[in-house]
Amino acid sequence: MRSAIRNILAASAAGAFVFAAGAAAADDVKVGIILGFTGPLESITPGMAASAELAWKEVNDSGLMDHTLVPVRVDSTCIDSSAATAAGERLVTADNVAAIMGADCSGVTIAVLNNVAVPNGVVMISPSATSPALTDIDDKGFFFRTSPSDARQGQVLTDVLTGQGVKSVAVTYTNNDYGKGFSDSFSAAFTAAGGTVTLSAPHEDGKGDYSAEVAALQAAGGELLVVLGYVDQGGVGIIRSAVESGAFERFALGDGMYGQSLIDAIGADLEGTIGVIPGAEGEGMDKFIEVAKGADIDPSSSYTGESYDAGALIALAIQKAGSADRTAIRDAVLDIANAPGEKILAGELAKGLQILKDGGDIDYVGATNVELIGPGEAAGTYREYVVKDGKYETVKFH
Repeated sequence: MRSAIRNILAASAAGAFVFAAGAAAADDVKVGIILGFTGPLESITPGMAASAELAWKEVNDSGLMDHTLVPVRVDSTCIDSSAATAAGERLVTADNVAAIMGADCSGVTIAVLNNVAVPNGVVMISPSATSPALTDIDDKGFFFRTSPSDARQGQVLTDVLTGQGVKSVAVTYTNNDYGKGFSDSFSAAFTAAGGTVTLSAPHEDGKGDYSAEVAALQAAGGELLVVLGYVDQGGVGIIRSAVESGAFERFALGDGMYGQSLIDAIGADLEGTIGVIPGAEGEGMDKFIEVAKGADIDPSSSYTGESYDAGALIALAIQKAGSADRTAIRDAVLDIANAPGEKILAGELAKGLQILKDGGDIDYVGATNVELIGPGEAAGTYREYVVKDGKYETVKFH
């Protein structure tokens, strides 16, 4: 617990330091980052935050905006809605941010959105909150996401499994909004495709022993175990217990399970594991890989491209709005994210800023082929991968 508190303070201090560096300038516009710097995704969130900040640095370095964007980081914890809400309140009231990149996990995103962002009229653009429940939430137009809904991910994972001839699976999911929504989506799609879900059972994060959960899944049977959990929490515990007991030899993973820490934890027993994660290919992603590597960011880490795009959308919306007015930012997001307009890729934010400054239109494509459909939803694509020789190897894109 003390370690977690130290990590929370460290994450907050990092954001505070960035702000303090330029606090005296009258044209500063603070922009928030709320991600789980502690909790079940803590190994991937530093790369996500750095990617959004990379977009803002690119904007600041261009000198084409009348404002200097100053990032402020706070910790969502990923799983504690009360802590996330309090952190969101600090961003909105104490720091007076113009918009927020985040949150990350679906449950805390819903909490911050309902309790903080919507009541205060602040745009949130999440790079990774994928619960289908966010599609129909009453957000007054203030919520957007650059990763697609799990309603689509469930179908994509089904397509991957049925394409390999898998006919029966057991499913375990983290017991929250993300896990339940993903499990429901996948189970419906897999069953509709003629497959059998022998058991779909929740697991709690933070336990030291998952042998009982794994025993129930083993008893139900299935050709493999589908794990829809978190890479630094219950998900890895489930897989470790399944491997140690010999309950399952094959695994299929949802997006929350992708991360180098999983390979480090499980080792050779993860060989042949398959999974899907939001991802894109093409010129925009190629450019992102180039700029990310130049900034010492791993572009293959989870949601880095989506985080860069979320940060870029906030910056470009501020430029389109002509001010840091929160409602004006909201009204500008869809305009700069979709056609018509000149396409803007990752690494081309200066070009987009200049076009907007001159009164023109842009269509932000970014790293992940951004297209916002419906109520701020990402159309999105997915990367299918397999663990081969201790590494994640891309199979194809869906």
